[in-house]
Amino acid sequence: MFKYVVVYSVILIVMFLLDFIWLGYIAKSFYQNSMGHLMAARPNFFVAFLFYAIFSVGLLIFAVAPHGAINSWSTTFVTAALFGFFAYATYDLTNLATLKNWPISLTVVDIAWGTFVSGISAVAGRSAWEWFATAIR
Repeated sequence: MFKYVVVYSVILIVMFLLDFIWLGYIAKSFYQNSMGHLMAARPNFFVAFLFYAIFSVGLLIFAVAPHGAINSWSTTFVTAALFGFFAYATYDLTNLATLKNWPISLTVVDIAWGTFVSGISAVAGRSAWEWFATAIR
């Protein structure tokens, strides 16, 4: 059980840090220019935490735990990337279909980012899983 908590924590931290860098610095102006008219003056950090907590559980359950250290790193990355693709596509395509002036460019960039960050976060979790398998016997 402790192994799952450690791996989950790694996934959560990596996903949060990468998203913080992406949304807070690298793509900040892109998101503000694309959807600034929809953005709150201050994000609801509790709800943001819920997203990271729930999404990280999904990565653990669907991408990391089923494969553990037995399959290749690429299998973990691809499985997680697909999980991210489907989740982010659901969000972005729903917004594109239902919200006035939701930019197509934002949809494409956000889906690509969600795909990438999911894969990287799961690979970080898998590395913790593998470390656990070899270090803690």
